Formats: sequence, C-alpha cells, structure tokens
Amino acid sequence: MATITSLVDTATSTNQGKAGDTVNINGSALGATVSVNFAGAVVSPTSVSNSLVTFVIPATVPCLGQVQVSANLSNGAKSNALPFFMIVAPTTTSSSPACLPAGGGSLTVLGTGFAAGGTVNVGALTPVAFTAGGNNTQVTITAPAHTPAGCTDTQQITVTTPGGTGTTGTTQIDYYNPPVLTGTTLTPNTGPAGTQTTITGGSCLVGITDVTFTDSATTVFPGLPFTSIDATSLVATVPATAATGAGTFTVTTCGGTSGPSSTFTVIP
Repeated sequence: MATITSLVDTATSTNQGKAGDTVNINGSALGATVSVNFAGAVVSPTSVSNSLVTFVIPATVPCLGQVQVSANLSNGAKSNALPFFMIVAPTTTSSSPACLPAGGGSLTVLGTGFAAGGTVNVGALTPVAFTAGGNNTQVTITAPAHTPAGCTDTQQITVTTPGGTGTTGTTQIDYYNPPVLTGTTLTPNTGPAGTQTTITGGSCLVGITDVTFTDSATTVFPGLPFTSIDATSLVATVPATAATGAGTFTVTTCGGTSGPSSTFTVIP
C-alpha cells in the first residue's frame, strides 16, 4: 500500500509553501504514482521513485489555508492524504510608533500573511525574526539600532516569510538622533518667572514633544509652551511659578531627552 509519511516544500523545508514551489512527497510504495491530488487539482509529478515523488504546486490552487495531498497510482489506488498549508506573500499596512531613537526599540507592524518563520526588515539593517501573532496580522519586534547621518532619517519596513516579501511605500519608521542643549546660549539668560527666552546653539531640536524647566529648588515643570525655530534653536517660556535662582531647560524628541541647557537665572 502506498503510504505518504511527510510533505516537504523545498523552499521552506516545511509543509507550507506557495504556488510555484517544489514539494517532496516522502513515503513508501510510491513508485507507481501517476499523478498527485493537491487541493482537488490533479498534478503531474516531476519525478517518481518508490520513496519520493516530487511535483510543483500549480497556480490554480487556493492561495491560503490547509489543503490535502495524496498520490494516485497506476492501478487506480490512492495513498493516504496529509495536510499542506498554503501561504501568501505578506503585506504591511501600518506600524507604530511612528519614530524611534537611534538605539532602536519596540516596533509593532500590522498587515496580513505574517506566517511563522518570518523576519521584519528595517531598511538594510539586520533582519529580526518574529513569532506571528494577532491571527498572522500583527508582529512586535525590537527594532535594531540605527544612527541617522543627520538628525533623522526614514527607513522602509518590509516583512519576509516563507510566502515571499511584501512591502508598501507607506510603512516606514523614522529614526532620531538625540537632541542636544549642552552649551547653548539663552537670550535673555536672566529675568523674572514667565520670561520668554530664545535658546540657540543646540542640535537635533526637531520633532520636539516636550520642553521642561528645572528651577533652583529642583522643581521640574514639564509641558512648557515653546516655539521651534529650526534644528538648533527654539523659544521657550520660564514657568510663572519657578523659584528664583539658576534653572535649566531640557527638550524631548523621539531621539530621547536632552541634557540640561545653559542656565537661566530667575530674578524676583
């Protein structure tokens, strides 16, 4: 009796694959095989021996899900059937967060066809293997570190699985270098609480999400109003209740939180 013991897609080394792949049927008493039943389609084998039959998955079969595979023999008999899983090339639809620091971090990618054994590729950085989740529609990885040549750059996100590689032009991640306020000039650098001051001489002050002021009593005031000028300067407001004495500003972007600025002295 013809018996199939395993199905191995030569492209994935598993029992999953896609149209156009070659599949090895391993078993015994298969030498009289004349055709292969694959998801209801009758497929001619490319090679036949007593222990191995090979065939190519036709383009006409279902592109996703479990199918049954069996061998038809010249005497009209049929072997047992084993399951094979059809997979498709993944697609990416979105990712979060929208940006990461140069050191990398957690990145969630949404899409379809995220079969097990895949990788997420961020630009040309080292691919990161994942375990599929969310019904093969969501994966979360630790994105690799990447230092932009300037303050920021954008990297394309692609997903590769045994079903192929998919990409969309809108699934991207921005990497940010850290902001720097060390050694900046504040104009004016003294005044009463509530004073607006222009901070110049910084770097990578782009995409600012928060400005804080730490006063002489070490009270931290987050969420201050500010106006960005360019990547090296901004206008910030000393909080109205800041204690008298020397205080400093910090800024936060996707690249992280800066060190303290030069001091602003609050006077009565």
